[in-house]
Formats: sequence, structure tokens, C-alpha cells
Amino acid sequence: MADVHTTTSEAIKGASKGNLLANTTVSIPGTDSLDLLDHDELVKMVKGMIDGGIGLSFYGKRSAMEISKRVRPRITRRVADLHIGTPEQQSKNLLIEGENLQAMVTLYKYLNQVDLIVTDPPYNTGEDFRYNDKWDKDPNDPDLGPLVPGDDGSRHSKWLRFMTPRILMMREMLKPGGVIAICIDHRELFRLGMLMDEIFQEENRIGIINWQKAYSPKNDTGGKRGGLSSATEYVLVYAKNMEQSKTGLLDRTDAMNARYTNPDNDPEGEWASSDATAPEYRSTGTYAIQSPFTGKLHYPARGHWRVETPEIKKGLEAWGSSYVALKLDDKCEANALVLKGCKFNGSKVIAGQSVLSEARKRAQAILKRDNWPQLIFTDDGDGGPRFKTHLNKIRRGKVPLTYWADEEYSVPFQIGTQSWDHKESGHSQAGINELDSIAGHGHNFKTVKPLRLITKIIQLWCPAKGLVMDPFAGSGTTGHSVLEINYTAKTDRRFILIEQGRPENGDKYARTLTHTRLKRVIAGMRTTKNGHVAKTADPLGGGFEFRSLTNQIDAKAVLSMRRDELVDVVITSHWETGRRNTPNLIRIDEPSYKYLVGRNDQGAGYFIIWSGNGPVGQLDIETYRVVLEEGKRAGLKPPYHVYARYEVYQSKNVYFYKIPDKILTHLGFNENSDSYNESHEGDN
Repeated sequence: MADVHTTTSEAIKGASKGNLLANTTVSIPGTDSLDLLDHDELVKMVKGMIDGGIGLSFYGKRSAMEISKRVRPRITRRVADLHIGTPEQQSKNLLIEGENLQAMVTLYKYLNQVDLIVTDPPYNTGEDFRYNDKWDKDPNDPDLGPLVPGDDGSRHSKWLRFMTPRILMMREMLKPGGVIAICIDHRELFRLGMLMDEIFQEENRIGIINWQKAYSPKNDTGGKRGGLSSATEYVLVYAKNMEQSKTGLLDRTDAMNARYTNPDNDPEGEWASSDATAPEYRSTGTYAIQSPFTGKLHYPARGHWRVETPEIKKGLEAWGSSYVALKLDDKCEANALVLKGCKFNGSKVIAGQSVLSEARKRAQAILKRDNWPQLIFTDDGDGGPRFKTHLNKIRRGKVPLTYWADEEYSVPFQIGTQSWDHKESGHSQAGINELDSIAGHGHNFKTVKPLRLITKIIQLWCPAKGLVMDPFAGSGTTGHSVLEINYTAKTDRRFILIEQGRPENGDKYARTLTHTRLKRVIAGMRTTKNGHVAKTADPLGGGFEFRSLTNQIDAKAVLSMRRDELVDVVITSHWETGRRNTPNLIRIDEPSYKYLVGRNDQGAGYFIIWSGNGPVGQLDIETYRVVLEEGKRAGLKPPYHVYARYEVYQSKNVYFYKIPDKILTHLGFNENSDSYNESHEGDN
């Protein structure tokens, strides 16, 4: 029985006029289950068919469209043991443990503030998607629900009922010029596309990216009957408002350009050396190349050489010597590129050969001239191979399409509908390999998006100081990508990641796999071949704050909080009119301060008046004097931001925030319609 269907207005209009051909029958898909729809859903569906041409209808659509309005904000607790970085670094990025719809509703301060949402939702494969039927009536139910098997006849409508409120909420989180890039495979591609057209409007569709996820064909789309190989997956890209969105890079900053120089008077202009390798393993691209300076054999430091063998050979021979392909006893499937005439003992270079000294002499002579070859060797020839990457090509976005270098992210201005092969986007096995190298084996993630794919998307649609959100964070690829771009391109992007994991199995990915990956890439830690964790990569730096969603919040909950709980709520929810999109307040945990709890990025102080061990206190002359003293001692200047139950003393040095009113307003409650303003006046 079909549970999802599309309809066209022509058949309905023709039937209403009685002018259908005699041998034509009118059949509305899903009529066998019309009894499942209520009156309002039926009326809306028929009106949509008549007025809207083609539409997407499914059981429970009306409630799915309204669910996000009924989800209540929750208390977010900062988990100090899981924070990474300095307080300033923590304040820029968030990793949130909890259900993503509830989390997005709670993140009211970021409404209309996100530049890019890039996410990888469950694909409804029969192995990865769970649905809680209680959500249809109570979207605040925290249970994930049972796994939806592949033979569930209502699996498509359940998936759409799950995705609809979340996509609606994602749209609300985006800036007017914001962009969403959502990954999907063939199973739900068409339904997701229609849903995105409906919510974001077709005219705001930027493009559909078709990226190569695998090298080898795999007969996995036709079942036992056979079929085509799903060697590709898709990214649907939509703007919130096409007229205000931009595809491409902002102007490069001076800090980004500072590492580009021109020591060899290259006519192409300033350049910087870039990595000669790509992260994933490829047998045809993994082999030794021999330095013309030292005769040493160099292997890819990671994965494979990032350009094809003929280009590597051309770069080597540009140093004055001839090279040949030779099979060495080094366990590589591909032939090595070595100096012509050079002799080897197994895979070791025999010392003292004249071919080595002659090659070095020619290479050093070229090094003394201008305009070195594209393939260079560091440390005046004594180091390893790197490639020259010219700044003028980066500015024009003309990175060669034979590779996509992780440290350079220039792209065409227009995307349209494109195919990205594995050289540009990476592939699924690369994503798994990257995660294995960081977190080790045994993480049980079968599908991980390659870092290169997500990095390219972020570089395309998030400005240098923009905010990226991923509501289905998974292993944390999006956060990793943001940290790497910030490190390599000297940008200041921020991220918000949301992940619930599978707590029913005791596996909360947010505090295990996701946290581990981010922590290790920040510190440069990797898993070695023997299973140990060691610092073997460049530390990306940065940090993040870890939060966990707890109970629903209301006035009574706020007034019954302990001091540390209330501090968490204030630190995480505060925003000022006109300054929503700013990093979180930086918490101050100093026992000598009675009321001071935090400061913002401009050095303004935040205070909560607390009556000893009792409830929230009031701002009066005595507490005001303590605020002045603590602000002065902390080096903060007025005006001060003060949270209290009542204000019986006023001063031009104070911005007053009434508890619980202002806290609930900052969480999105409507202070004109929600009855919290005066309903708890006696709850002291």
C-alpha cells in the first residue's frame, strides 16, 4: 500500500468538469487509506492538487508540519569535564548531546543566525532510521523509537514525518542568505527533493551535487533482480533566499595570503608549498619517488600522491634528470619513479653511484636559477616533495580538477547540477579511513562522509567568519572540517553540532565518538598501527563547549534551579537585541566572586544575584555595591548585566534582567502570551 504519493491538478480539474475520455479512469494514489486522514488533511490535499499542480502528500503530513511549534525548549547543562580548549575557545563552538529537534528549538538565540547547515540524516536503509510513533501527538517525548525495517510498508511516510519538522526548523535557523546542504542517497532522493521544493521553494534550489562515493561497482539498487550500481550519492543544496545567498569565496584576507611568497621569481607570482598527498589509499597512486637532490626514496606520508603519475614524472624530470618506472621490492603494487640508471638492492638505494651525484649537481644548479619546477623539495632540496600552489590561481578559483587539495578550497562561482569525482570530493571509504586513523577501529560507523566533501561544501557556502550547523553530527566530520579550514586558511568559522547517538544501546556518540574525534584533531592525536594514540599530526587548535539537554524548561523550573544550573542557563541562553549571533558568554568560575558569573567577548560582566544558599535574590543597594566591587576587581567596566528576581534599586550602570521572565524570553517564549510574568510572584 502506497503511503506517499504525488498528484497533479489536471486529472482533478478534468474529472470535476466531466470531460475525461471514456476509457480513462481517475485514481488518486493512497485512496485505500483515506480513512487514515482527517478532514483538514483531506481538504488541504485536494486544494493543493487543484491549485498547486504537483504536490507531495503523505499520511500525517499536517501534524508533521506543526510539530516544531509544539516542541518546548529544554535546559542545557554545560558538562565541564568534556569542554576542550580555553574558555574563549570553548565559547565559539558547541557540541550538544540530545534530540536534534528539541536542541534546535532550545537554540533560540541562533534563530536566523546560521550561515550554513550541512548535514547527513539517516537514509532509511532499514538499518539506520528509528521512529517514535508518540511524536505524532507528543513531539517532546525523548524516546528514539524502534528501528524502522526495510519491509515496513509505511517506512517512507515515517521518514517524511521525521524529516519535515526538522527541515522546517533548519530553515528557521538560517540567515536570510543562508544555505542548507543535505546529503541523501537513492532511497529517499526523490521524496526529499519534493519536500525541499515545498519548504524552501523550487526557485531557491541552488543545485544537486552528485558525488562519487566508491571506485568499484556494487550491484545494490536492484535487489535480487540485479540493477545499477550506486557508486554515487547526492547533496541537495537550497538557499533560504536565492537573491541574498552567495556561492563562492569571500575575498581572501591578508592573514590567508601571508604565507604566499615568490623566492624564485616565478612569473606566475606568489606561491606557497602544499601537501603532495591525499588522505585515502589508492594502490595506483601509492609508490616511491626518488629525490634528484639526495637520491632518497619518498613515499606518500598519507594515502597516495594527489596527482597522476605522468604529472609526478614531469615534475621530477624538471630538475634535469631522466626518470623511469621500476618495480622495487617495497610491497607497493605500483612501480616506483626513480633516476634512470640508478641501481637498487631490493628497495634500498646503493650508495656511491655516479648517477646520484650527477643528478644532485643538475638539481642544485636549477635551484640557483629562477622559476623552480612545480614539484619542489623542501630544505633547499634535502627535504620531502611538495607542490607549488599559486595565489593568483587560488583567487580565480582555478585549482586543477585532477585533485582537490585539502588546504586550498577555491571553486567555481556557479554550481548548478554537478558531478564531483573522488579526486574532488573524496569517497566513502576515505571517510571510514579518516575516522579509523583518528578514533581507531571498532566505532561501528559504516558510512562516514569524507572530510574533503564536507570541507568543499563549507568553503563554498560559509563565509570566513560564518556559523555552520550540523543537526545530525554523527562522527563529527562537519566540526573537523571547520577546524581544519580555520587552521589552514586562517579563517574564524564556528560550528554547532547536535548528536543524540543511540542511548538505548548505551552509546551516546556525542560524548564518545564525536567528542573523541574533535578532541584528537584539535590536539593532533591519531591512532597508530599498534593501536596507541600519539601526536602524529598537526594540532588544528580551537575548542568547543559540551552541553547536554535535560528537562523541559518553564518558569517553575527556572525558579527551582540550583545556582550552578541557573548559571548554565544564563551563560548558554543570553543574547542582546541586535547581537544574537555572537559567541556564548564566557563563564567565570571563581569562588571569591559572589555574584559575577561571566563576561562577553567585549569584556562586559554578567551577574546573578543569589541570596546565600537560598533562592534568587533582588537587586538593591547592598547587592548593587557588591556588583560594583566585583566588577572593578575583575577589571570590568559598567554598565553591568544583572539577573535578579526583582529590581528595587536602579542605576545607569546596570542592565537589569528579571528572572525568570528574561531567561524564558531568551529561550523563545512569548512574554506577552506565556503566563510566567506574574504567575509565580509568590514563589520565593
